[in-house]
Amino acid sequence: MRRPKPRYCPYWRLFSRYVRDVLARGQCMCTGECGLHRTHPGPRRCVERNHTPAVWANGMVVLTTAHLCHCDPPCTLVRHVKSMCQRCHLLTDLRLHLQHAAESRRAEKEALGQLSFLATDARWRQR
Repeated sequence: MRRPKPRYCPYWRLFSRYVRDVLARGQCMCTGECGLHRTHPGPRRCVERNHTPAVWANGMVVLTTAHLCHCDPPCTLVRHVKSMCQRCHLLTDLRLHLQHAAESRRAEKEALGQLSFLATDARWRQR
């Protein structure tokens, strides 16, 4: 059972392009949210640039627009988003992706009736 996709506003593509091209100027804006760019004395900005070979990963860099908030539906506030390369974006959202995957697996098992024995087993243990 798949999770429903979030509903973005009608002008999301235009807003996303503005964030990536104008605000970020084609460079990843991550400064440690992903856990990789922390240095002493402070965080540094990721060096990956859009549509260039990746410096720290394989393949080409694709800039995305990452939400740093948990608004539902996803908002279009500039202070709630950052343009990030695919690597930083995935690492920033890793906990959320793992949570959604676990919820999807559980829902799938419930739909197939594979979790019904847990309720019976729990009642048996309480006796």
